[in-house]
Amino acid sequence: MADTHPYRLQEGARVAVIGGGPAGAFFAWSLLEMAAEAGRRLAVDIYEPRDFNQIGAPGCNGCAGIVSESLVQLLAQEGIDLPTSVVQREIDSYVIHMDAGSATITPPRPGTRIAAVHRGAGPRDLRQATWTGLDAHVLGLATARGARLIPQRVTDVAWVEGRPTVSTRADEAQPYELLAVTTGVNSAALKLFSALVPGYQPPQTSKTFIREYFLGAATVDQILGNAIQVFLLDIPRLDFGMLIPKGEYITLCLLGEEVDNELLQAFLAAPEVRRCLPPGMALEKPSCQCAPRINTLGATQPYGDRVVFIGDSASTRLFKDGIGSAYRTARAAAAAALEHGVAAEDFRRHYLPVCQAIELDNQAGRLIFAAVSQMRARRFARNVVMQMILDEQGQPGPLRRMSAVQWDMYTGSGSYRQILLRLLHPALLWGAAKGVWAALAARRRLPADPAPGAARQPSLSP
Repeated sequence: MADTHPYRLQEGARVAVIGGGPAGAFFAWSLLEMAAEAGRRLAVDIYEPRDFNQIGAPGCNGCAGIVSESLVQLLAQEGIDLPTSVVQREIDSYVIHMDAGSATITPPRPGTRIAAVHRGAGPRDLRQATWTGLDAHVLGLATARGARLIPQRVTDVAWVEGRPTVSTRADEAQPYELLAVTTGVNSAALKLFSALVPGYQPPQTSKTFIREYFLGAATVDQILGNAIQVFLLDIPRLDFGMLIPKGEYITLCLLGEEVDNELLQAFLAAPEVRRCLPPGMALEKPSCQCAPRINTLGATQPYGDRVVFIGDSASTRLFKDGIGSAYRTARAAAAAALEHGVAAEDFRRHYLPVCQAIELDNQAGRLIFAAVSQMRARRFARNVVMQMILDEQGQPGPLRRMSAVQWDMYTGSGSYRQILLRLLHPALLWGAAKGVWAALAARRRLPADPAPGAARQPSLSP
């Protein structure tokens, strides 16, 4: 007997996806894949006005462009391999920089693959496109599965006879059985949905900063290789900064509290940063730059009858693995819609728990970043952490506990809850205690009042 429930996606049902970035493309791809497995035919339209094959801002979703090892593995399980035309660098290590020193951290687990990618076709000074951006690649997967791309900007959404409708300048209102909103937090289109779903409150956000510099492949190989540089510096409002190698370019990414030009200049002036860049590099002449906002606290009620918010529009991991969160929320929303229904209650029961799990994990992340902030502000603590990482060099993977914490923190490969549990492991706490004791002992051996003109040893005081 046919299922005639009004909130089920029946044979031939029409679905609109607003936003063709990874969240929208993954959702469309997943929904069509699941429908095919269930022997059901759906019509999926993706509204995306940008052409991701254009260079510069017109084709780019501002993002650092790191695909975590956990997402690479999930995609591989679905039969999706990122081709060499998309992956600009396969990252093999991270280098942590503090004023207390620098240390290289290699993968704690074998078979790790982390990809550095461009989201669009490339920075605005690109002379010849030799690769495909991640967003264009994933959108291509969705259209190959059967989604229809509508290169129009949505101008209005409304309810007509109990169905959501979508309007553009080129087309009158089109009715749909389900509306998936995947615009992210940097799109003005998000304002269209406050009336459509009264219970929805957009995510809280903070501003970050991204720059691309052209150096040439040989120079990038020489100064960075396949290693991402992470900077934990005692600069007010800065959580951390990164330099990411990508083919002929490097990407500078700053995360912190409302990143502005003052913070940027303080970061660029830091000696730890200058040592990682070519001498005489024109720091104020980037190839491309943007200051996108990022989701720092998830949306309230990211769903309604026949409407679901996905990716940054709903919930995403704090500071990390936004592309991975887009994939996970997209898969969960597609499964809820196809297997259970598109009523608000269906999404509350079968989609909301995934968003809540992300937000719960982010609470652990906030505790970790608060601890890191305290560490960065105290030279004594910075010395202890750096020495622990250095002491672990050459040790087997299971014994590199502080290194594993740092790896999962900055790659996005492990959950914040897992990282917090590792930080509280008795062996790591014991190692930290020994480091503190050794530092205190060294401090006691320092001369109390050096003679005039005598060299002063490094201070271990806060």
